[in-house]
Amino acid sequence: MLQPRATRLVGESAFEVLARAQALEREGRSIVRLEIGQPDFPTPEHICDAGIAAIRAGKTGYGPSNGIPELREAIAAHAGAKRGLDFDAANVVVAPGAKPTLFYAINALAGEGDEVIYPDPGFPMYASLIRHSGARPVPLPLLERNGFRFDVEQFRSLVSARTRLIIINSPQNPTGGVLAREDLEAIAEAARTHDLRVLADEIYIDFTYDGGFETIASLPGMRERTLIVDGFSKSYAMTGWRLGYAILPSDLVRTFDLYSVNIVSCATTFGQYAALAALQGTQQPLHDMVAEFRRRRDFLVAALNELPGVGCVTPGGAFYAFPNIRETGFEAPELARRLLEEAGVAALSGTAFGDAGHGYLRLSYANSLDNLGEAVERMRAFLTR
Repeated sequence: MLQPRATRLVGESAFEVLARAQALEREGRSIVRLEIGQPDFPTPEHICDAGIAAIRAGKTGYGPSNGIPELREAIAAHAGAKRGLDFDAANVVVAPGAKPTLFYAINALAGEGDEVIYPDPGFPMYASLIRHSGARPVPLPLLERNGFRFDVEQFRSLVSARTRLIIINSPQNPTGGVLAREDLEAIAEAARTHDLRVLADEIYIDFTYDGGFETIASLPGMRERTLIVDGFSKSYAMTGWRLGYAILPSDLVRTFDLYSVNIVSCATTFGQYAALAALQGTQQPLHDMVAEFRRRRDFLVAALNELPGVGCVTPGGAFYAFPNIRETGFEAPELARRLLEEAGVAALSGTAFGDAGHGYLRLSYANSLDNLGEAVERMRAFLTR
């Protein structure tokens, strides 16, 4: 018989829709794929070369559970330069993807009787892992009228004596929203006042289009309260390499290391040498990808706003559009299903990301301009027939 905590986990709709889209393609159907949050660019050649060279050099055995020293040092330097902070390699823990570090953080800091505040709509793993820990998920609604930021007074009303952790994600999946400094200051004030930790999921740090990036860790008193989660999947098109990391307050490093020892042993050794090349080599492929995503964002948002019953605010970051489809007359899950089955467009219902996602779809613009144009025309044909 399963333990109750095992039944609290949920899947990720993106992978479920991906599987259905692939099944339809095997049947000969043409599907425009906008469901998965994965760059459509290849891993840059110099990164692949470094990984291959590491394999040929025999770097295929176990490595340190918290990551090879060279990579941890490079992460501390690179991540610190991006954020205007000085990080120590001793505070870096490398893992096979960013998801394990989300698991480590939530399970280390929250449990039965506790509460964790998280963004809604938000990455579905947040609520899933909070429930698995035994804590109560407390959704913080992100509001379209605020550019998918939250209402500060509503946030303050959610903080209670049971709150142990606040999760933020900026730039954000699924909305593309970017938090403003005043939002970060409100969270920091609550964290300092109530002695809370903040889990800052900054995996989309490089995909900020209309302004600079600011981390909550830079605010007074927040370095020792903030757990930064980042990785290589998005910025370096390395989703399948499975490499992520956390930059932690010193008192949590040993705990994270023990999680890795007990669950994953270590991240793939030769992959870490590839990640080292990603950080130390040319950043031009990243710059080119971000510039192309900006072009795609601008095209897709304009095109969506011309569809009947659809309205879409311009996302400030990540690579997702989150159009409001309430005036189409469809519920989001039904529209997402029918667009896939009848129009050949794979998109996600906003409800896959929480109750606040009702009335929205999520479209990834990690696809070519031609395919984005084709997807919009198929959507137009479906909505006007």
